[in-house]
Amino acid sequence: MTHGAETGPHDAEQRPSAEDPRDDLDAPDPVDPVPEDKHRRGGLLSWIREVALILVISIVLSFVIKTLFFKAFFIPSESMVPTLEENDRIFVNLMVPRNFALQRGDVVVFKDTKGWLPPSTDGVQNWFQKSLEFIGLLPDTSQQYLVKRLIGLPGDHVVCCDAQQRVTVNGVALVEPYVNPAEVPRPVPFDVVVPAGEVWVMGDNRNHSSDSRFHNAAQPGNGFIDEKDIEGQAVVIAWPLNRLGTLSNYPSTFSSIPAPH
Repeated sequence: MTHGAETGPHDAEQRPSAEDPRDDLDAPDPVDPVPEDKHRRGGLLSWIREVALILVISIVLSFVIKTLFFKAFFIPSESMVPTLEENDRIFVNLMVPRNFALQRGDVVVFKDTKGWLPPSTDGVQNWFQKSLEFIGLLPDTSQQYLVKRLIGLPGDHVVCCDAQQRVTVNGVALVEPYVNPAEVPRPVPFDVVVPAGEVWVMGDNRNHSSDSRFHNAAQPGNGFIDEKDIEGQAVVIAWPLNRLGTLSNYPSTFSSIPAPH
């Protein structure tokens, strides 16, 4: 009796049918070619998004810093020479006096609410310049602010002058190394007690500074500046680079002054 050939399990595995689904698994997937211009457009869009994000973050941070911590200002006059030169750019600490007390000797920037400044003759700025100033990327160039050195705090008795032509505060004569050494100051006599909530300010370039001395009893406020009008304490010269540095309030000049009576 003749027997047919037996088919073992190994033979079955070696001869898969034409419809065996494993054929599909072994076949490579077709790949659609991506045009090169699509790669370029994708890379360009990604780069634009990154740049836009960086710009937005920079603007937001600049605005927050300008609003809460520091603000840039432009110096338009010579009233604070040699401490500040005309066209200097400075950074002002906005936390003084908002969070920290004012001190004698501080260089302060304040709003001109008393009418010390003449009407501005500067040209009108365009919207782009105003926008950059608003967010803090450009220094404030408006003419509604002044910068002076704080000499008298509320309650202080400030007098000019003693026998040596020195300013005195609460009876103590000031040795003022910040005053412009290129000129001998012309004394302007005054004798004031600083009211509560106000301060007495003077420029370092005494012969070229229209400060509290010249507005004493002549205009509203009698030469005093409201503390609420003080924008902040000038702390750094940021430009030009050859003048980069911090601004001192000369604590040794004022350390021996007693508290007001």
